[in-house]
Amino acid sequence: MMRFAIPLAIFLALAAMLGMGLQRDPRNLPSALLEQPAPEIDRPILGQLDPPGRRLMLKDMQGQIWLLNVWASWCAPCRQELPTLQAMSQRDGVPVYGLNYKDQPEKALALLRVAGNPYVSSAIDIDGRVGLDFGIQGVPETFVIDARGIVRMRHLGPVTPEIWRDKLMPAIKALR
Repeated sequence: MMRFAIPLAIFLALAAMLGMGLQRDPRNLPSALLEQPAPEIDRPILGQLDPPGRRLMLKDMQGQIWLLNVWASWCAPCRQELPTLQAMSQRDGVPVYGLNYKDQPEKALALLRVAGNPYVSSAIDIDGRVGLDFGIQGVPETFVIDARGIVRMRHLGPVTPEIWRDKLMPAIKALR
């Protein structure tokens, strides 16, 4: 009887830990970047309208409250959030910059032509290096960055009208 007690106790402890872990919302994971300066962005800009060689740089956004949305054409939730980002950012006057993460520029441009382009500019991050600096855990992710370049909020998952209204806009209004 005792020879089964220890393995049974270990199994029950592991099952309890797994059960507790499954009840957590992965979107609530804190970001190490909160209240820290945003990592440097110095990447080519996606699109044919910009002059060749033009780059998106963090210093270009200094002095404004803005959103960085990390997205990719291969990401279904990213496709779903593009119309919301476009409508809400235009309505509320919030500049949204994109970071096209580990994607093919041709496919990213094709998606923006079909689904709408909410971005002031979108940087190309083919190798994911900037995404790595931001601690990206998945796409889409959205960061609220203040006028001094400090990361104030991170949202993991697609931006819905409810997320915009209840989470992002209150944070943005508090910074204005």
